[in-house]
Amino acid sequence: MVDTLKLRGKMVEKNVSVEYLAEKLCVDKSTLYRRLERKGETFTIKEANIITTELKLTKEEAVAIFFA
Repeated sequence: MVDTLKLRGKMVEKNVSVEYLAEKLCVDKSTLYRRLERKGETFTIKEANIITTELKLTKEEAVAIFFA
């Protein structure tokens, strides 16, 4: 399960908006909001890689977020 609290924290820390990240993931911002609110939807490996790149996460940070 994705640790959405950590993910949101990193988004704030890196000043990355939901709208910007949704655009990079090629999804509607409402889809990303649902995923961040733990509504049962999850991220694909490709999306996790895009998020990791856009937020400039270390390997340890990515593992802590996506494999919590």
